[in-house]
Amino acid sequence: MEKFDLIILGGGPAGYVTAIRASQLGLSTVIVEKESLGGVCLNWGCIPTKALLKSAQVFEYLKNSEEYGLKVNDVNKDFNSVISRSRKVANTMSKGVAFLMKKNKIKVFNGFGKLTDNKTVTVTNHKEESLIHAEKIIISTGSRSRELPNLKQDGKNIIGYREAMTLEKQPNNITIVGSGAIGIEFAFFYNSMGSNVTVIEFQNRIVPVEDKEISKELEKNLKKKGITFLTSSEVINSKLTDSGVELDIKTSSNENKKITSDIVLSAVGIKTNIENIGLEEIGIKVKNDKIITDEFYQTNVKGYYAIGDVVQGQALAHVASAEGILCVEKIKGMDVSPLDYENVPGCTYCSPEIASVGLTEDKAIEAGYDIKVGKFPFSASGKAQASGKSEGFVKVIFDSKYGEWLGCHMIGEGVTDMIAEAVLGRKLETTGHEVLKAIHPHPTMSEAVMEAVADAYGEVIHL
Repeated sequence: MEKFDLIILGGGPAGYVTAIRASQLGLSTVIVEKESLGGVCLNWGCIPTKALLKSAQVFEYLKNSEEYGLKVNDVNKDFNSVISRSRKVANTMSKGVAFLMKKNKIKVFNGFGKLTDNKTVTVTNHKEESLIHAEKIIISTGSRSRELPNLKQDGKNIIGYREAMTLEKQPNNITIVGSGAIGIEFAFFYNSMGSNVTVIEFQNRIVPVEDKEISKELEKNLKKKGITFLTSSEVINSKLTDSGVELDIKTSSNENKKITSDIVLSAVGIKTNIENIGLEEIGIKVKNDKIITDEFYQTNVKGYYAIGDVVQGQALAHVASAEGILCVEKIKGMDVSPLDYENVPGCTYCSPEIASVGLTEDKAIEAGYDIKVGKFPFSASGKAQASGKSEGFVKVIFDSKYGEWLGCHMIGEGVTDMIAEAVLGRKLETTGHEVLKAIHPHPTMSEAVMEAVADAYGEVIHL
């Protein structure tokens, strides 16, 4: 039996980042991964979807080239080549993680890891078993697509996000259930490729975690592209027919509606991968499909920790990585502070993109704040107009009394690269006046942040 300082179950953005930080801190570390290094994010989520979306964006540019004074004849796409490019990008990134493991002297066990007695893990790879031991064990086994009782996935006609990235044939019609980041990104991709897309959302608006004005603006823009939305609607039943998948929908007006499409994508959230990994045998407590931990990710059993999608908090790659780094630094006795889950940015990479951090306007009011709200539309931005992408806006929310930056919400071209300013500003407890007096380069999209702050304080120049 091999012995290490630290065993990490799962090699996704939580696991592999944690392993590297642990190695930097002098811990002999091993990762147990049953599939591919990089986890869902690198192989089936964040990275390959962005490759698909980039292809869709380029295709849209080509189709609308005349808007830029250019003429391109016979614009078409090769759907299979688009899919292949996405897989190539994912494979390259996964190989990059494997290189980082070697560079940082981290051993990788390929197989399914199960917790057993006395701080040991049994790794099963086909019929071979290995037994490894460590005084500290971190669980970062991630999650998978959640299934609805009335929408059972078969991997062919009713699919999850994995199959949506590797379809052999582009569907003429696709219905997407759920309008969170995954659902919206695939809606944009398939619409851009030429499929007829319908999105069904149980809540009364799309991207329901976002500010209401963001939801409204995104729906307006995506409807212009031809995407159909059914909000306040629920899937009652699904069945396969000769024509595809037939869904029985209960609509916002309590009417029953039938929709038939080639493919149905279920994008209604995640289910954690915590079954059969030995939690019950060890006595680790679980509640509502999440492992219970303290603020530094220690479970109720000494020496066992959990991070990433398997614990409470936003199921996002950047959150998982931050949790892992914090967890292992605490293990080493470093002076660290708990993660601020109120200052986590969220991004959706459709076109226009959306990005946000902090409180929405409604949440700020509910919390009792007297607020100042500022908005700046990209239609007033020289850079946005020049790029031909002038839809959207930046919205900022400040506490009137102390100038605290309560929230920032963006929709427009490239805003996922802009939101970090608000995250850093909030981390440093920046006030509105400090943002306003920080010179922003011209012409850039980022000027819209400064202008939105200026609007909140009645000092806006370009409106």
